[in-house]
Amino acid sequence: MVDGAAKVTGKGLYTDDLRLPGMLCSKILRSTYPHAKILLIDTSRAEKIPGVIAVLTGKEVSEKYGILPLGHDETALAVDKVRYVGEGVVAIAATTPEIADEALRAIEIVYEPLPAYLDARSSMQDPEVLIHEDKPNNIERDYHHHFGNVEEGFAHADYVRSDSFFCPRVTHAAMEPHSTVAQYDENGKLTVWTSTQTPYYLHRTLAKVLGMSMAHIRVIKPLVGGGFGGKDEPLCHEISTAALARKAGRPVRLTVDREEVFYIHRGRPDQYVEMKTGVTRDGKITAVECKTIQDGGAYCSYGIVTILYSGALLGAIYDISNMKYDGYRVLTNKPVCGAMRGHGTVNVRFAFESQLDMIAHELGIDPAEIRLRNALKPNSCTVNDLRVTSYGYPDCIQKAVEHSGWKEKKGNLPYGKGIGIAGSHYVSGAANSIYRSKMPHSNVMLKMDMDAGVTIFTGTSEIGQGSDTIQVQIVAEELGITIDRVRIISADSDLTPMDLGSYSSRVTFMAGNACLEAARAMKEKVNKAASELLQIPAENLMNRENFVFDREDPSKRVSFEEAVVHALGTQGGTLVTKGSYTPPKAAQGGKFHGAGVGPGVAYSYAAQVAEVTVDPETGLVTVDRVVAAHDCGRALNPLTVEGQIEGSVSMGLGQAIQEQMIFDQGLVMNPGLLEYRTPGILDSPVIESIIVESDESEGPYGAKEAGEGSLAAVIPAVGNAIFDAIGVRITELPFSPEKILKALKEKK
Repeated sequence: MVDGAAKVTGKGLYTDDLRLPGMLCSKILRSTYPHAKILLIDTSRAEKIPGVIAVLTGKEVSEKYGILPLGHDETALAVDKVRYVGEGVVAIAATTPEIADEALRAIEIVYEPLPAYLDARSSMQDPEVLIHEDKPNNIERDYHHHFGNVEEGFAHADYVRSDSFFCPRVTHAAMEPHSTVAQYDENGKLTVWTSTQTPYYLHRTLAKVLGMSMAHIRVIKPLVGGGFGGKDEPLCHEISTAALARKAGRPVRLTVDREEVFYIHRGRPDQYVEMKTGVTRDGKITAVECKTIQDGGAYCSYGIVTILYSGALLGAIYDISNMKYDGYRVLTNKPVCGAMRGHGTVNVRFAFESQLDMIAHELGIDPAEIRLRNALKPNSCTVNDLRVTSYGYPDCIQKAVEHSGWKEKKGNLPYGKGIGIAGSHYVSGAANSIYRSKMPHSNVMLKMDMDAGVTIFTGTSEIGQGSDTIQVQIVAEELGITIDRVRIISADSDLTPMDLGSYSSRVTFMAGNACLEAARAMKEKVNKAASELLQIPAENLMNRENFVFDREDPSKRVSFEEAVVHALGTQGGTLVTKGSYTPPKAAQGGKFHGAGVGPGVAYSYAAQVAEVTVDPETGLVTVDRVVAAHDCGRALNPLTVEGQIEGSVSMGLGQAIQEQMIFDQGLVMNPGLLEYRTPGILDSPVIESIIVESDESEGPYGAKEAGEGSLAAVIPAVGNAIFDAIGVRITELPFSPEKILKALKEKK
């Protein structure tokens, strides 16, 4: 990993490590009400405290913004009313944290409480007061998609099953809290350093809210200590910090505490799922119907995308000809939900894969076999217009079955021991950008000079997933040089070309293809020079191990460095090339309303087998082993692919077994890593990662997604294993001892 040494030695700089001359500390006063009018804000006492340099209220930054063009409903600080406990109301910049705290205590705010809506199903039922005046029934957005003919599909089914599921809210729990530093220079230019996955979206939003030209704003992403979707949109604190720096005339730093992370979080929503599936006697799916209600919290965020993903990705894993989807994204008076690893798909996949297991059990079909019987074909198109190119799902199932000993164990384990299987998939980057434009989704520049070292300028955000390393590898491979010749500068809006950011598992596919294009153009320049030196046609040359040589007579060669120096002399100095990537039109989906969300340039696939032990006396579930097979196209860096699979499994197990945000009257009751209970190393089972290579035809060297697709499978795999172990089905997450014991009691 190219950034490994800086991280493990402590030399790498995260945002909170930055110190600037005269820098102030920012803190934010947050709402203690879930829903209330703001009648009065009196900051006069706080402003008189020595050391308080600037005080900012919502009306000073009242321009609305949001990550989606149809979702501009937030302000950096609350204006006129608050909509959840923890919403920012006043921001302070002071010389010390202690003075900032004192200033927060000196602020007087008078509220008029309003009715609070804390559950999606009740929030959408004739609310007394709307959370946003322009959202009737507190519904952010609803979609109703019908493909094929579901009624006809159910009529042709031999067996139809309906079930309900519930998944409570979970959060990302990244190790690094959100942090931002903002500074204006003597010419009024703003520089923002921030822990973000999407610096270019923040760049755009800062310009809108602060009323500045984008040319006068620079956004830099230092090292990021984990994102998982929690940092992939412009966030309130980033804007208030920039506004405070302007008001104070000094640089300002804000790093939120762990409790505040739970207010900012943008995690996976509470979600009710009603699933109905019809199958033939031999297990072939004839129709699927899904209704889901998501509790999105107080603002839109990515909500429109989240509710669309939940429906769109019912397709692209199985061959389903008739499919109906009704999705409701509902506003409530709770912190905002947004994107989280496996965005939109995880909860519905839990429902679908659990119900498929129930159907297999009822029909006496092996759960692995029923999945194979419903497989798609490579290079096909689903009923909802998703283009599937490479398709390694059957291989994933077969390898997971072989490595887990499925056939020997299924149905043969003693009471209390169980084994379960499930599948999942995910996009390799969204085929449509958030803001429709003709700009490429990823851009890369390469520069080479007299040292024959290559510098990659890329807008991508390395957030711990290894994207910088992959881009270095691709450039080095194409130029035939060792990676120590390649440097990378990423995510600095003054230096690097635009990239949409690190979300939807897009970087390897899109920036990787941009790197490949730029490197091929650079190789052409270098090999033209080598051709002149060797007097050999350029098309006969190969590049390997820092040499350019005749592919027919490798003894005829020049060093890469010699070729570069010659090129500099004959091609006008510094060599510069660029590459870009735009998804093909064929991958961008259908024409129906909402068709833009769901199409990916390719899809990854995963199958997992979980083994569990369930103690019927205590209800405690122990996951003993997970075999996870993942189709990532071609694995460019097997170590990082295995790391991503293990990370996905671990994160999914957290949601399966123990994680849940708990609220009381809108207040988060477990806003800390001890109380929230993410799994630690001692909670981890044996995870066997199996890389399945399907050689994606459009990916860079055949690569596709590896960072998210494995997460969704592990939750239903564990649920299915619990059923195998003790004969009860848990349809509400997490699989806690209380739910296990209750189900066992009801079974008796």
